[in-house]
Amino acid sequence: MGFAAETNDVRANAAAKLEAKGVDLLVANDVSVQGIGFEADDNQVTLLDRWGGVADLPRMSKLEVADAILDRVLGLRSAQRAGTPDRHRALAG
Repeated sequence: MGFAAETNDVRANAAAKLEAKGVDLLVANDVSVQGIGFEADDNQVTLLDRWGGVADLPRMSKLEVADAILDRVLGLRSAQRAGTPDRHRALAG
């Protein structure tokens, strides 16, 4: 799992970092948006996985973001244990 703070072309830059870091899941956020991310109570992130799954999460509290990330990690892990070839389905759930 990796994280990427981006200021432009968030999805494209995050996808490149996902591949470069060799992680299964990358959490990207646009740090140029005022009122979210650094020094704010809320955040809005995009989750990308190495199987092509993408989920744009709405603005929510950082605790809710953490819960959503954990849910995705557990979903990917469950799919891996089950041997599901289409692991990115875990991002849709």
